[in-house]
Amino acid sequence: MHGDISIVGSLFLIFTGAAALATVALYTRQPLLVAYIALGALLGPFGFALVADARLLSEIAEFGIVFLLFLVGLDLPPRKLRNMIGETMLTALGTTAVFFAAGYGVMSLFGFTTMEAVITGVAAAFSSTILGIKLLPTTVLHHRHVGEIVISLLLIQDLLAIFALIMLNSSGGSMDETLSSLGQSLVALPVLMAVALAGVRWVVLPLLVRFDAFREFIFLLTLGWCLGLASLAALMGLSHAIGAFVAGVSLATSPISQYIAESLRPLRDFFLVLFFFSVGAGIDPAILVQVLLPTLLLGVVLIAVKPLTFGYLLKWQGEETRASWEVGFRLGQLSEFSLLLSYTAMTAGLVGKQAAHVIEGATIVTLLLSSYLVIFRYPSPIAVSDRLRRD
Repeated sequence: MHGDISIVGSLFLIFTGAAALATVALYTRQPLLVAYIALGALLGPFGFALVADARLLSEIAEFGIVFLLFLVGLDLPPRKLRNMIGETMLTALGTTAVFFAAGYGVMSLFGFTTMEAVITGVAAAFSSTILGIKLLPTTVLHHRHVGEIVISLLLIQDLLAIFALIMLNSSGGSMDETLSSLGQSLVALPVLMAVALAGVRWVVLPLLVRFDAFREFIFLLTLGWCLGLASLAALMGLSHAIGAFVAGVSLATSPISQYIAESLRPLRDFFLVLFFFSVGAGIDPAILVQVLLPTLLLGVVLIAVKPLTFGYLLKWQGEETRASWEVGFRLGQLSEFSLLLSYTAMTAGLVGKQAAHVIEGATIVTLLLSSYLVIFRYPSPIAVSDRLRRD
């Protein structure tokens, strides 16, 4: 920690600064995620170094990831997944291949290693769940249909991102060690899922039914379930994040999953601020300047390719032209999962700092450009025009 600043002092700086920059971001119609990342860059070790404890920043990021994936899992009941697979799976897989090729190609062009190009390609495949949903109105029938397509595609991408995280957690060492670790993960995951479903059925749901009148108990039970499964997953050789995702999916089968999700969103937002702050704190301006050209090129290529690819594939599947293009523009950015993959890969030593900065910088570029394209062209809660503003 810098100087004598305590953890309480660090949290004060983070959330006071986040409130101030978020106010500026809302006035200027910027994504809040960018404000949190910018704050990390300002207060972190490469800025004013007011919050510079590496261990604290790492733990902050871990907690943010855990609650992000828990909420993603809560929004993913198996029945919903079965219903949407036939409608959007082909588009999701087709766009994933195109975006992977774009990310891989840009990194290869600038001489990055094959592994760095592969991980960048994977990171390029995802669109932002947070930004996509926050800019999505549901007040008229047309936009409910657009919203269904957007959410379906985002959920499939989230599943692919989880699989990518499992692969990253299994990487490292020799090929034999990697294959052995991957095999253990693929065995541990269904075992963890079976334990989670049994626990929900025989323990969690009976307790929720018995004490459903006590909201604080529901909060504590679900929080304990999330952190308990996260710890169990880590003991089984998976990651805390995967365990939290499994905990969310297992609870998504319960009749009060949406109530739980809504109750925990403020807590998730609390830790998301911390996660994106930690991402920004890891950005070194000196390295970012060195990779400025590949960063900008990757961002511009993806902001151009994503809407086109989504639009044409959805039209080919029979969607209306207008709806297809709108979905494409709404999903035309990189994702918070892109930042998570970059962070995880760099921690595992699979990518260098320069490659990680390219992914993080391109993510910020696409979040900014994509939000502008949406709020100036399509209905959204923060549209510039009164005619387009929909809550």
